Amino acid sequence: MYLRQAMKSISLPLALVKPYWKRSLCALGMLAALVATDLSIPRLIQRLIDRGIFPSDQAEVISTGILMLIISVSGTVFAVGNNIFSVRVGESVARDLRRKLFRKIQSLSSRELANTGTGQLMVRLTSDTAAIQRLTQVSLRIGTRAPLMMLGSLILMIRTSPGLALSMLPLLVVTSAMIVLFVPRMEPLFGKVQARLDRLNTVLHENIAGVRLVRAFVRNDLEDGRFDSANAAFASDSAGVMRFMALLSPLLTVFVNVGMVLVIWTGGLDAIRGGITAGQLVAFSNYLVSTMTPLVMMTNLSNVWANGLASSRRILTVLDEEPSVVDRPGAREVEEGAAGRIVFEGVSYRYPGSPVDAVTDVNLEIEPGSTIGFLGATGSGKTTLIGLIPRFYDPTAGRLLLDGSDLRDCVLASIRRFVAVVPQESTLFSGSVLYNVVFGRPSATLEEAREAARIACALEFIEELPQGWETRVEERGVNLSGGQKQRIAIARAVLARPRVLILDDSTSSVDVETEASIQNRLASSLPGCTRIVVAQRISSVLSADRIVLLDEGRVAAVGSHSSLLADSPLYKEIYDSQLGDDVVGGIQ
Repeated sequence: MYLRQAMKSISLPLALVKPYWKRSLCALGMLAALVATDLSIPRLIQRLIDRGIFPSDQAEVISTGILMLIISVSGTVFAVGNNIFSVRVGESVARDLRRKLFRKIQSLSSRELANTGTGQLMVRLTSDTAAIQRLTQVSLRIGTRAPLMMLGSLILMIRTSPGLALSMLPLLVVTSAMIVLFVPRMEPLFGKVQARLDRLNTVLHENIAGVRLVRAFVRNDLEDGRFDSANAAFASDSAGVMRFMALLSPLLTVFVNVGMVLVIWTGGLDAIRGGITAGQLVAFSNYLVSTMTPLVMMTNLSNVWANGLASSRRILTVLDEEPSVVDRPGAREVEEGAAGRIVFEGVSYRYPGSPVDAVTDVNLEIEPGSTIGFLGATGSGKTTLIGLIPRFYDPTAGRLLLDGSDLRDCVLASIRRFVAVVPQESTLFSGSVLYNVVFGRPSATLEEAREAARIACALEFIEELPQGWETRVEERGVNLSGGQKQRIAIARAVLARPRVLILDDSTSSVDVETEASIQNRLASSLPGCTRIVVAQRISSVLSADRIVLLDEGRVAAVGSHSSLLADSPLYKEIYDSQLGDDVVGGIQ
């Protein structure tokens, strides 16, 4: 079972290394040459003792010493070359894996992203990827050198003195068995440590994102406690892994020392009897160290392998995740000049794990070029319903049609080029204001960006910023007000030239007067564009051609402001509670 899991885990690093097989072969070739130089030194020491020192042959001592020096320098060159190639392969693997993971995350739908969590995905992209990088580099360096040294030394031990080698065999078997028993137990421990790191990152991410909320409710102590708990669990499990690892290395060191004592004792007696020479005894001792030391080295490196295999398995869970929203075979492109008639036919949607539908049996038609408002209390299903139009998720029942075709039969990318969404929470990226405005259409000119900003009532404040359009937007737009961020987000959507523009409560941070101005400019500047306005504020939808009133996930009423005011008690109740006897825009 463990072997099967390990083989699956190792398949990812092998696939990532494959494009760099030439560099990998160069690294392994230099490593093999380095091992050969290392293994030749004990044999030369034997020659130095037996042919040079004991016979007092000065020429042999000098020639052998020079040869050892040349081999040592050559070994240094091979070691440097191996390091260069292995590091280049490791860095390339890490770069490719980050790219692969990032693109996979981009392809996942809202459902998969919600199931995994931001904190866990960040750990996959950083800590787990770094573990794969270390695994690759170690495998091309010490991880391959150790078994080669051990095998070569064992062969040369047998050639040097078969009798002594046979006496060491039980010792080698015991030490190898200890490693085989220890290493499989380490991978689950590292998997548990990485899971603790997931939790730690999740708490950290939540607190950074919600720092204002934490301060507003004076919950610093509570959040400190959550972080301390996650931090302590991570530290405790990490210490547990280190304690477990700390047991093996001293035990192997003891076996190495026992082996040396046995070699000196039995080999010394054999040398006295004339069975072997002093040079052979020294060479055999060196080969024994060269055999046992890699075992200790591999034990110390086993944490890298175990950690890498655990991280590989965690990364594969993301890479193997199948997006729930994908293009069907034979999906067609939405044509640029499509009319854009949207029809909901018995549409329902239930979030994963929820016992009830968020929206239920919605039947609705949205005509091209019209303005339709979605109104309802928090939790009535407004955002869920309009999220089905750009296919952020698909209906769990019913279907959604675009110009008579099921949206699931259309190419996903073409749908999202056809539809622009301004979400409730305005998301801005670190970069210039211009970068954020042209995000949806990077080829746009500055004049086109200025026009989009004018429509969104953002041009004036943008050009009053310290560096104007080149003013840097900090992470999450923290250096801009809520209303400024919303207007930049609207400008971004307008510049994309959509046929359907969805404004999901996207003017909640601007005053009523500015909101009315934005709506009027959108109407006059985007002829033929279908506008879907989602709001809790009734003033935001008064001028819509039709208003859809949602209540507990169902369509409670549909009509114009005046017809709903006359026929829908729920709509009249909302109107009276928000506006009372006021007159907005001349509509009563």
